[in-house]
Amino acid sequence: MGRPARRGACMVMLCTLSVLLSLLVPAHTTRSPDCGGILTPSGLRYLAEVSKPHAESVLRRDLMDSPAPSPTSPSSRNHITSVKVDKFSLTLVPDTGMRLSIEVDLGITSAPSSTKEMRLSILADLHVDMNPEGNLELVTSDCKPTLEEVQSTEETDSKSSGSDVDKHINVEKICLEVSKLLLFPNERLMSLAAPFPITPNCQVQYLPLAAPMYSEQGIIISLQTTFQVAGAVIPLPVSPVPFSMPEPASSSPSHLILAFSEHFYTSLFSALEESGALNVSLLSSLTTATLAERITQMGSLFQEDLPVVLQAVTRSSPHVVLEEDKAIVQLFLTAQIGAGSSPFQSFLSVNVDVTARLQLSVADTRMIISVAAVEDIGLSLATSDVGPILAALLEELFLPTIREEVPAQINKVLRQGVFLPHIASFTYTDVNITIHKDYVLIPCNLQLEARTGEARTWE
Repeated sequence: MGRPARRGACMVMLCTLSVLLSLLVPAHTTRSPDCGGILTPSGLRYLAEVSKPHAESVLRRDLMDSPAPSPTSPSSRNHITSVKVDKFSLTLVPDTGMRLSIEVDLGITSAPSSTKEMRLSILADLHVDMNPEGNLELVTSDCKPTLEEVQSTEETDSKSSGSDVDKHINVEKICLEVSKLLLFPNERLMSLAAPFPITPNCQVQYLPLAAPMYSEQGIIISLQTTFQVAGAVIPLPVSPVPFSMPEPASSSPSHLILAFSEHFYTSLFSALEESGALNVSLLSSLTTATLAERITQMGSLFQEDLPVVLQAVTRSSPHVVLEEDKAIVQLFLTAQIGAGSSPFQSFLSVNVDVTARLQLSVADTRMIISVAAVEDIGLSLATSDVGPILAALLEELFLPTIREEVPAQINKVLRQGVFLPHIASFTYTDVNITIHKDYVLIPCNLQLEARTGEARTWE
């Protein structure tokens, strides 16, 4: 009952977001999303949690290290001696953006023996926009700061005293730079669209199609993947079915939900094909001498005993199929069977169709894709002048090599993994991958990378 119940519950919790995503893409363009993500309210709470010490550090620097006022100014009596962020929250405002609420306790010395406590409250409305260059940027649409006295040992009028502090604290400057109190400023948002390496000559890049949308379930962003080979963007076939990113029907405990379409995985393997990464050399356990024992015609082709090699190249683009709890890749290869290295001497050409099961996992910010098992191999002769007896013999001789070596070579190509969309300084933990028909869902939590050996530590 466990697996069917889990799958049924998962399907009940998911509803399509095709209408929202279609609004993100202008009608006159052929660009369409093939992956995306939802930053949930839980994720926003985590970002606020890890931003709180950072915000305190920024405010302490700006308020305590501000230039001293003129000695003739009344505010010269005031000196901020402590800054403590008491409250720092980031909440979702559906259809609008985010609301940042901050309460800061200030310790102020106004005379050698006089101290007071003031509270600086900031309420700001934020949203992520797309600039003309196509990069996402955090924008402040409204900011309301207030400053009030909490406790004082002075006997002077509190309103006058508060006015003096107002002159010392540049609240307008704080509001102008309020987005910098968060740990994902625009530099980090721009890193989302940076190119990431897959192989030495192949890169992946996730491009935002429009500014995010805001629903009750989170901040929704749609992405289009491009692949570069040797620095040039390669053309890829357009998906026949637009990707509809699933949205949880109820609140998710995960910070982030990533989703990847079937077309994304097909495009990935097509890019690897274009880069030549799927062209592999398979070393057989046979030699020309042992092969001649089974196929007598081989004896006259080689004067010495050499290892038999299959040099395989793709003859058409790979294809990935996603089903419930299952990912399949189909490879279409042509293998030249021969021996020798300089020069390589081919004596037979065969078409090899491999259907293999993929295994998906996540390490840090990389998706690890590996061939778990070969489910089917089709081997056919590229030439028709070979009899059926010899064809059957070739299958007997070379299928074990293909079954063993093709997964090993593909896993070697993908051993470093494929970078997921992410912003700098954050990695993913508590990952749960589920494969559905036509898409892969990756709920995960965010983790601020440690820089000095301790989580949530930064400068």
